[in-house]
Formats: sequence, C-alpha cells, structure tokens
Amino acid sequence: MPRILVVDDDPMVGATIEVLLQRQGFDVTLADGGETGLAALEGQAFEVMLVDIFMPHMRGFESIRIFHERAPATPLIAMSGYAFASSASPSPDFLRMALELGATRCLRKPFTPEALLTTIRECLAGPGEGAQAKDKKEAP
Repeated sequence: MPRILVVDDDPMVGATIEVLLQRQGFDVTLADGGETGLAALEGQAFEVMLVDIFMPHMRGFESIRIFHERAPATPLIAMSGYAFASSASPSPDFLRMALELGATRCLRKPFTPEALLTTIRECLAGPGEGAQAKDKKEAP
C-alpha cells in the first residue's frame, strides 16, 4: 500500500484528500503545515508527497525546496490555489517555479479527484516517466 504524505494548512482540503486517497487504498499521513510535514518525513519514507505551496510559517517555495532536499528521490506534487500566469495577467507562474525547485508535478486548486489520482499514479509509475513528463511541462 503506497504511503502518501499530504501537507496542507487548510483542514478541509487535507481531510478531503485524505479520505479520497484512503478510499483508493493509500496509506495517508496528513500534516497541517510544513514543520509537521517535515517531522513526518523524518519518521518514515513516503512514495509520494503532496505539498501546498503557500502555508503559514513556511513561505511558499521554501517548503517545496526543503521537502525536495530532504527526500530528493520521492516525487513531490506541488498544490496551489494562488494566481497563475496567463496571457491576460502578468502574475508569476507559481507552478512553473515549483517545478524549477524540484516538484515532479503540480496541481492547481481546485482539482478534481480524477486529476489528483492520475497525477499520483503517474508519480508512482517510475522516475523515468516522471522525468519525461516534467521535461514536457517545462518545455517552452
């Protein structure tokens, strides 16, 4: 049973993801912030990490960078509901930045259960496939 670490400061988001993944047979550890998530990471290994980009006490990309440094072989899925780059807006593309800091995949909140499960399964499929998909996402 694959172990998944979910790090999100929003209790409703965390609980929703936890229930969905448990129903799919995953062993889920839920952390309500970056510090709690890092403590969980020290205690056991995970097959996938889902980490919210913007949380209190660990600013944005700091959490993605630190989680990636602590477990570089573990696929990291960055999640965010913040602003994203588009042709109509000069706002920064936070998900692209997360990929550059080590995220394997990114999900924009709100996402569907199907999108979450597909992304997790892609990460579990193997590092070769993950690297190819990451390269494709980063290509101009």
